[in-house]
Amino acid sequence: MEIRIGIQNVAREIQLETDASADDVAKKVADAAAGATLDIADVKGRRVIVPAGSLGYVEIGEETKRRVGFGA
Repeated sequence: MEIRIGIQNVAREIQLETDASADDVAKKVADAAAGATLDIADVKGRRVIVPAGSLGYVEIGEETKRRVGFGA
C-alpha cells in the first residue's frame, strides 16, 4: 500500500510503500495524534519516524496495487 505523508513547512511529501493494512496505518496515525511519533516501516525495511507536531496530512492509498504489463 502506498502512503504519502505531508509535513508542515516542507514543500515535498514523503512517499513510501508498506505491507501494513490501512487499518494499521490509521491506528498509528491516531496514536501519533495523541502526542507520540508516527513510526512506519516500508517494504525495503527502512523506517520513517515523524514527530506528531510536524504532521500536515497522511494519505493512505489503496490496499492492492494494480499491476500493468506482462506480470499481471
